[in-house]
Amino acid sequence: MSTHAQVGPSDRHRSPLMTTAGYAAMAFVVLIIAVPLLWIVVTSFKERQDIYVRPAQWIPNPATTDNYSTVVTTIPFPAYFRNSLIITAALSTAKIVLGVLSAYALSLLRFPGRSIVFLIVISALMVPNQITVISNYALVSQLGWRNTYQGIVIPLAGVAFGTFLMRNQFLSLPTEIIEAARLDGAGPMKLLWRVVMPMSWPTLVAFSLITVVNEWNEYLWPFLMSDNEATAPLQVGLTILQNNEGGTNWGPVMAGTVLTVLPILILFLMLQRQMIKGLTAGAVKG
Repeated sequence: MSTHAQVGPSDRHRSPLMTTAGYAAMAFVVLIIAVPLLWIVVTSFKERQDIYVRPAQWIPNPATTDNYSTVVTTIPFPAYFRNSLIITAALSTAKIVLGVLSAYALSLLRFPGRSIVFLIVISALMVPNQITVISNYALVSQLGWRNTYQGIVIPLAGVAFGTFLMRNQFLSLPTEIIEAARLDGAGPMKLLWRVVMPMSWPTLVAFSLITVVNEWNEYLWPFLMSDNEATAPLQVGLTILQNNEGGTNWGPVMAGTVLTVLPILILFLMLQRQMIKGLTAGAVKG
């Protein structure tokens, strides 16, 4: 008696059909994302009068780099870029370190009230940041932290998302390996750095990339806290650039946007291979 299942005509054609539909959906999503980005890059190389030509020109003719020169000369772009680096590095480091440590404590350590603390963390995820803007602004202003790095960094250093993400990762690790390390005399910190973190590398890389991108693109709070080039990041600088150029000269604004996005794009391309390698290793080990 044969144990092979009978495959009907519909089953034979279902896989290619689903694959084609999947590729079509993926191409549609990529098109929606890529077209605006391409238009930003193209516009940044256009002269002012060519931006409003109808039908739209997708190839600048003639192409010019004057918009990029305008960005550097109209606003103190290097100062804004420096501020973005400092703020992103400080916030990302704080969120990654605090997220890992808090997730480790809430997943693999035993202490009274652990469940209550985790419920508070989950509750923080449900509260939009905009709700706390007014109270945070009043507190920071009273402390005299406006136009300072600490006034921007400290109120944004919450780690609810990172704690939730890394805690789930730590709880998914094999308990046999954790218990074996404890029996071998591994203390809490040694267990974290020698056992837990090497097995959680893919999740940590993803968490780090998400954190860096989010902090680099942060706009509302830095805009409220900084109004000069001493501490304001690039996003605030772009707002000032747009105000200086008015609502019609979009070339320099698009050029500034390209310069703002470029560092994050380079960082992602640099870490992409390591991220894929980590994900593949995690899949093989899992």
